[in-house]
Amino acid sequence: MEVIPAIDLLKGRCVRLYQGDYDQSEVFDDNPVAVARQWAEQGATRLHLVDLDGAKSGQPENWQAIEAIVRAVDIPIEVGGGLRDQQRVTELFKLGVRYAILGTAAVDNPELVSELSQQFPGQIIVGIDARDGKVATRGWLETSAVDAVELAQQMEQRGAAAVIYTDIKRDGTLKGPNVEALRTMAQAVSMPVIASGGVGALRDLLKLLPLETQGVSGVIVGRALYTKDLSLKEAIRAVGNGRWQDVPPSLGDSTIV
Repeated sequence: MEVIPAIDLLKGRCVRLYQGDYDQSEVFDDNPVAVARQWAEQGATRLHLVDLDGAKSGQPENWQAIEAIVRAVDIPIEVGGGLRDQQRVTELFKLGVRYAILGTAAVDNPELVSELSQQFPGQIIVGIDARDGKVATRGWLETSAVDAVELAQQMEQRGAAAVIYTDIKRDGTLKGPNVEALRTMAQAVSMPVIASGGVGALRDLLKLLPLETQGVSGVIVGRALYTKDLSLKEAIRAVGNGRWQDVPPSLGDSTIV
């Protein structure tokens, strides 16, 4: 299972939100490039970047930081936030970003997912951020009537390469992922599902491992890495596919609950 560190960008700084609330943001670092280098050096095989300003405004706001990160590390980068049209996605790929994440656009303009998936096969990921099973849009500021699982199925038919599923109520809380919702999502589609939201400790990653055979191919980790509740190296050793494969004896007999 791929362990993917998250870098959320707000006004050029690395922050974390609590349950998607912009008023509950905490700045962890003023230098996101240094943070990206740190995760890459610790064995990350991919980085997850979110332009929080762009998600709210509907247009890219932190592209200078994103471009600097792309130049600083040699691992694939996925970016979401404010990608609402073909031009923006095309420009993003020209920067060297590997994957584009469409969230609000998947709800408002599903045909765009079809067009981009044909133009950039394997590079379009749909971000489904759910609140009580319903899809939230525009930086999580609005909750639609669209069912998260049904949207995932529709996006798979339109050619999306993968889905990132976030339970907003778990995001930033360190209280553990919504395992049942992830299982339901993974069983409903055949494309890879990437888990996001709530990971607070190594035990949370171990709870996700049984879902790997059902299609949960990766997990995004944010706040726990910044608060040091979770070590990226230990996470990759335990469940990941990075450059640190040797599982320490203390984890070998861990019980998955």
